[in-house]
Amino acid sequence: MPNLFPQPCRRGTHPWRDEVELVMATAVAKSNAKPVRRAPAGVVSDPIADMLTRVRNANAARHTEVKVPASKLKLEIARVLKDEGYIVGYEVEADGTTQTMRIIFKSRPDRTRVISGVKRISRPGLRVYARKTEIPRVLGGLGIAILSTAEGVMSGRQATRQGLGGEVLAFVW
Repeated sequence: MPNLFPQPCRRGTHPWRDEVELVMATAVAKSNAKPVRRAPAGVVSDPIADMLTRVRNANAARHTEVKVPASKLKLEIARVLKDEGYIVGYEVEADGTTQTMRIIFKSRPDRTRVISGVKRISRPGLRVYARKTEIPRVLGGLGIAILSTAEGVMSGRQATRQGLGGEVLAFVW
């Protein structure tokens, strides 16, 4: 019955309730709760966002190229960027079991970058879909929307021409 009597501490929760100990890279609460597991190093929950962030950071740092772990979807996104004229090209390099994609950036004659912004739209926590009549325009038509449709990954303009809707992966301008 001692748990029922008021404790001499601040009102509300117990001061030690939120205290956590770190033990071998897992957080373990002092209560009888299960330990919180973390993802192993190198595992990315959103590989497309990781690719777009690497492109954004390398472009801002004025690198000539960036290396990204390759996948089929990432290769298709790079193909769309090349077709729309945002990058010079991309190459796939195989290192044993892993594949790496090298994306080569394009710059204008005055040394400014062609890509001025990249934004991830549909993400694992909130998927964003667009009908064929609701495909978004980026910067009033100056940028592109990258869509994943039933016919494959394509730009918003191609999807509009073909009369397709799908998941809005990213905006590039």
